[in-house]
Amino acid sequence: MLPMLAVTAVSVAADTPAIAADNPFVSLAGTWNGSGTASFEGGTTESLRCKGYYTNGSGGANLGLSIRCANASAKVELRANLNYANGAVSGDWEERTYNQSGSVSGKATSNKLNLAISGGIQGSMSVSVAGGSHSVHVSTGGPVLKGINISMTR
Repeated sequence: MLPMLAVTAVSVAADTPAIAADNPFVSLAGTWNGSGTASFEGGTTESLRCKGYYTNGSGGANLGLSIRCANASAKVELRANLNYANGAVSGDWEERTYNQSGSVSGKATSNKLNLAISGGIQGSMSVSVAGGSHSVHVSTGGPVLKGINISMTR
């Protein structure tokens, strides 16, 4: 079974004009549906159905993010609390199935988020936004799950 990996609560702090100009989270608010694949140790892959929930607060300064993906034999769920200031992103993440956690650092632009994750599992995460769709790519050095690639639309 795939480890659960979900992405939840993201807090972003900066001046409102900078958030609107530089932060892709503002355009993510709402409910998203999509599909993707999970890659595992040994090179196997599985198809996933995904649902994403994003909520903004404080004029776009805060973002709550939850992505859940599953199929008959696997679930993916990751949680994170992120802070945004002047294009830089930092914060904490948690993987609930294997009780892993760590820190997050990276950069955000108007249409992309690039993060490095460290702690119990090392890896990276990117989110690219294009109009009514976005993609999420997670790559880990974890012992079972090596990565996920998903595309979602409203």
